[in-house]
Amino acid sequence: MYKIGYTQGVFDMFHVGHLNLINNAKAQCERLIVGVNSDELVQQYKHKTTVINEKDRAEIIRNLRAVDDVIIVDTLDKLEIYKTHRFDAVFIGDDWKGNERWKQTEEDLAKLGADVVYLPHTPSVSSTGLRVEIPKACEE
Repeated sequence: MYKIGYTQGVFDMFHVGHLNLINNAKAQCERLIVGVNSDELVQQYKHKTTVINEKDRAEIIRNLRAVDDVIIVDTLDKLEIYKTHRFDAVFIGDDWKGNERWKQTEEDLAKLGADVVYLPHTPSVSSTGLRVEIPKACEE
C-alpha cells in the first residue's frame, strides 16, 4: 500500500468510470490526492470546452468519500505535480499503458521513487461518448 497516491483527470460529466478509477486508486493508498484539469488546460490539449466548469468539477470530486484532497491543475506533467505534492504513486487507467508519454512518465517518476500504477479502465463509458448520447436522447 502506498502512503500518498495521485490521480488526475477532467472528470467532466462524472460517470461510473471516474468513480471506479478513484475508488480503485484509494484502495491502494492511505491518502489520495485528485487533480482536476483546469478549464484552460482542457481547452489547450483537447480543444473542447468542459460541460461543467473546473470549480464545480473539483467540488464534485472533493465530496467523494475516497478523496482526501483535490487540486485544480494546469499541467499534464506529473513531474511538475510531484514537486509540490510528493506522491508515491500515480494511478491511471490501463487504456494508457504503452503510450509513449506514459512510458516516459514511468521512467521519470521511477528516478524519484514513485510508481505509475495502471488500473482497469471501465469499458463502454466515457464523457466523450456521453457528449454524443445526450443530444441524441434530447431529440427523441
